Amino acid sequence: MEFEEDDSVVLHDKHSEFDGETGTITQVVETMFGDATYTVSFEDGQEVGISADQLDPADEADDEE
Repeated sequence: MEFEEDDSVVLHDKHSEFDGETGTITQVVETMFGDATYTVSFEDGQEVGISADQLDPADEADDEE
């Protein structure tokens, strides 16, 4: 799945202090391989270089609860 700036997403990365938190995409960077990585801002900071497979749309995650 691809995301755009200002999308609200949930991060899934057990190595991140923001694992399971909802944030907002602030930057999309296309790699030389045509993939995208994302910068996601959270209330207490940000994560850089996140791949799409580590993110879920926030509205879908809320529906699952």
